[in-house]
Amino acid sequence: MPRRVAIALDRSFWKLFAASATATCADGVVKVSLPLLAASLTGDPVLVSGLTAFAFLPWLLFGLPGGALVDRVDRRRAMSVVNAVRAVLLAVLVVLIATGTGGIAVLYAAAFALGICQVVYDSADRAILPQVVGRRGLDKANSWLTVEETVGKDFIGPPVGAALFGWFRAAPFLAPMLGFVVAAVLVLAIPGRFRAGRTEPTTLRADVREGLRWLWNHPVLRNLTIYSGLIAALMSMATSLTVLYALDTLELSPSLYGLLFAAMGIGGLAGSAVVGPLTTRLGRPRAITVAVSIAPVMSVLLGTVTDLWAAGGWFFGVALGVTMWNVLSMSLRQAMIPAELLGRVLGAHRVALWGGIPLGALAGGALAGVTSVPAVFAVSGLAQLVVVVLVHRLVHRHRRLIEESYA
Repeated sequence: MPRRVAIALDRSFWKLFAASATATCADGVVKVSLPLLAASLTGDPVLVSGLTAFAFLPWLLFGLPGGALVDRVDRRRAMSVVNAVRAVLLAVLVVLIATGTGGIAVLYAAAFALGICQVVYDSADRAILPQVVGRRGLDKANSWLTVEETVGKDFIGPPVGAALFGWFRAAPFLAPMLGFVVAAVLVLAIPGRFRAGRTEPTTLRADVREGLRWLWNHPVLRNLTIYSGLIAALMSMATSLTVLYALDTLELSPSLYGLLFAAMGIGGLAGSAVVGPLTTRLGRPRAITVAVSIAPVMSVLLGTVTDLWAAGGWFFGVALGVTMWNVLSMSLRQAMIPAELLGRVLGAHRVALWGGIPLGALAGGALAGVTSVPAVFAVSGLAQLVVVVLVHRLVHRHRRLIEESYA
């Protein structure tokens, strides 16, 4: 195999990275602070857990139109506007909390509105990347973006949000408000225009249909989307029970439960670091097979583990594999999808990906009720391995097309 030339990322990417990292840290603080505030307002577990579901709902409702929208506008400006809107929403929330009028209904409304913003921002953030770094820089750029997501959401957001909440209930929303303002300004520093080329005016509905039609007719990405949705649903069977696995199976205290998240965060960073060299050494199709295989194998092994340190190692491995798979599969989609269709096709993929997660979580809970939590981890891993075989066959059957997409 010929030696591959290392790809250098230019200043435009690092400006995008700085803006995304700032927004991710702000988002990480908000995501841990909203449930904390909800728990301080009500002891009803349904209302508290429902807040997370409500924040997730916009992906199912607006994933397709949100993706189509970023194909119609300058993606850089869309990211800046969304960050500004998020800052305004948090400013309103800070005022309501400070004046004692921020009840549980207000939190639900804030979570839903911020979720809509997240749909548009994430769609634009991923759609703009090929325009900034080119196809050959996608793996490296996605690895760096995954690093900042892991650090912001797993290492910075939760402890900062919890600490600020303990000081003053409105504080964890004031700090991200300022963060989103900074991110809105930073992204405008990227030079150039990032509007997808269009030959004639169309309606938003027609754009959505075009994206769905293109995805369905693609020999690789249609099946990859289906397989990714199956893997996400099957994985959610186990991940939805992580807290019960830690507290009941491993008999950990709530404070030690955080060690598993630390292990997952470190695994995510490791995955971002090794995915590039692994792809260079094995080639893209083999690297995809390896990446998608790791988490299912670890899930099967977790069904047999009752030791904290071993479990930490297995959780490290799960995050390692998931991160590598996310980087490679995202880069592949970005390389194969035409620039003018990228937002809406990625939106369709995410709807398929996120749509099965609640169903998988419900199935995992039902299965745990008649078996055990470790058994669900084992079943989830074994079922994922069946899908891994399908992924392996798909990428090796189309390996020439995959490699040519990065030329």
